[in-house]
Amino acid sequence: MKCPYCNDENTKVIDSRPAEENSAIRRRRQCEKCGKRFTTYEKLETMPLMVIKKDSTREVYDRSKIEAGVLRSCHKRPVSPQQIEAMIDEIETQVFNLEEKEVAASVIGELVMSRLKDLDEVAYVRFASVYREFKDVNTFMEELAKLLKK
Repeated sequence: MKCPYCNDENTKVIDSRPAEENSAIRRRRQCEKCGKRFTTYEKLETMPLMVIKKDSTREVYDRSKIEAGVLRSCHKRPVSPQQIEAMIDEIETQVFNLEEKEVAASVIGELVMSRLKDLDEVAYVRFASVYREFKDVNTFMEELAKLLKK
């Protein structure tokens, strides 16, 4: 590891400890030439998860897209930011536990709808209306009827 101050390659590790909830290692290092200290982080390198969209294009998984959709659906609803964050964490864990390099956007969308249905039915209908591209009021009413049956 090169020293960021003098670019010398001789550095030594002074201290190592877990970081980021045990998903990384934080190392305190000292340059043997100039004596200055600096911190490095060591993380497991992972392949990025690819999402296959409806039109068959692929893009890198982006948590913020799920967050944006859920936040729009929960706008002015009695759902706390902590509930939203926990729900997205659960969805993300489920997606990564599939252990696939590529996941269809529809799989993620169905997971979001499933969680929203349990969290807030109005938010669920809002999300479903956009996600399932409701074409008219009848489609909207059919979804509401399904909710009322349960």
